[in-house]
Amino acid sequence: MSWLSCPDPVPGDAASCDLVETVLVPRMRDLGGFKVGRVLPAAQRGMVGPFIFFDQMGPAVFAPGQGMDIRPHPHINLATVTYLFDGEITHRDSLGTEQIIRPGAVNWMSAGSGIVHSERSGEAFRSQRKRVAGLQTWVAMPKDHEEDAPFFKHIDKEQLPAIDDGGAQVRLVAGSGWGEQSPASWLTDILYADVSLQPGARLPVDAQHEERACYIVSGTVELGGQTFEQQQFLILQPGQAFTLHNPGP
Repeated sequence: MSWLSCPDPVPGDAASCDLVETVLVPRMRDLGGFKVGRVLPAAQRGMVGPFIFFDQMGPAVFAPGQGMDIRPHPHINLATVTYLFDGEITHRDSLGTEQIIRPGAVNWMSAGSGIVHSERSGEAFRSQRKRVAGLQTWVAMPKDHEEDAPFFKHIDKEQLPAIDDGGAQVRLVAGSGWGEQSPASWLTDILYADVSLQPGARLPVDAQHEERACYIVSGTVELGGQTFEQQQFLILQPGQAFTLHNPGP
């Protein structure tokens, strides 16, 4: 048993409590040369807001002639949001969609009453040694919309709002935040952002959304006086504004 000294919270002072409620790490699974780390759902937490699954894809480096081969499989009642940092994936589905997603763009697929899709590497991608890395989040649909007709929407990187605030760069993947609205909107109010902080940079985040979490893809982040490392998923206390800080080397 271990013990660390910690001051008692001050009644009525939310800032005297730790900002981070729970820290989760991905559980890695090999899908045949391509690892996926599942963060949500976990024993400690099933969902954060409407986000019911949270997967880290890769990073993986494929030799020439190799690539991703996720065969056709069904989805129902959920939406999947695919966002890449490196590489590309070709999406095909039972609606007749064929779409290549590249870093910074969004593939939003709402399964609704049912859809079948595959995710593969294209022939041009397989011709060279390539790296693939990204996130796939799954969003629960409100109960009265679970059986809506399925749809697919692709949004190019250039269509997403970009915010640059003194070393803090934000791409608004979905929902609303910092006075901007992403064209990837949803049936409920959400915030999904790709944040890059230069050494020493800070980014304030308000308390608009009740349930919030941050996932550190790479580097370190300081939050509430604590430093957290990459591949940590930080579930935050509700009702508190906070500031993300890159402490630098």
